[in-house]
Amino acid sequence: MSFLFINTSILMGRAFEFRKARKMKRWAAMSKAFTRIGKDIVMAVKEGGPDPDTNAKLRAVIQNAKAVNMPKDNIERAIKRASDKSLGDFKTVLFEGYAPHGIAILIETATDNNTRTVANVRSYFNKCDGSLGVSGSVAFMFDHVCNFRIDADGKDMEELELELIDFGVEEIFEDDDGVLIYAPFESFGAIQSYLEDNDIEILSSGFEYIPQVTKKISAEEAEDVDKLLEKIEEDDDVQNVYHTMDESSSEE
Repeated sequence: MSFLFINTSILMGRAFEFRKARKMKRWAAMSKAFTRIGKDIVMAVKEGGPDPDTNAKLRAVIQNAKAVNMPKDNIERAIKRASDKSLGDFKTVLFEGYAPHGIAILIETATDNNTRTVANVRSYFNKCDGSLGVSGSVAFMFDHVCNFRIDADGKDMEELELELIDFGVEEIFEDDDGVLIYAPFESFGAIQSYLEDNDIEILSSGFEYIPQVTKKISAEEAEDVDKLLEKIEEDDDVQNVYHTMDESSSEE
């Protein structure tokens, strides 16, 4: 299959470039991936109950768990644990700030102790000559989007593309692991329902923040930014980190 792009996309290929750049920077350790998805399961169950048949969000998280080869027993334990009313709630909290050299950073966390998380995130910025900002200080520099990876074998891709435009899809492209679909954040539910109703297997799905513009800096400057990013990404409360640094800066 060839690459497919919707010409009217406001992303204009940014989703493809973003995904390509991040592909080798996914969760570095499997334990980190399992920790992240375990929290996603807890939040999904707390929000919509433990039955994936009636909880679309939990259904999506279970698909993601399978995509990173999370054992079935781990998934079932996480669902059972999340059903325990004595377990504290995880809240999604966004942090915004600047790394050295004017690179904007957006941090997505899932925390049951916001005081701890704030203190930790602030310390990372302080130690690496960055600055933690207030809500809204950098979020406007990113587009909040949803994504789906699907198994499109045997499907008419041109027909699928035309159908998905009606559901808000802005970009479709193929990589080694399947076909990726990108759309605005609010289109997630409609697209999930369409794919499930049409028996199109969803391999994984989720949400991302894609920078509207990236900034090219020197390799030496990129090292300063990477030091901060590494500290943030190692924190157990951190789910995702997004930034405006041109990924090629650190490859020179």
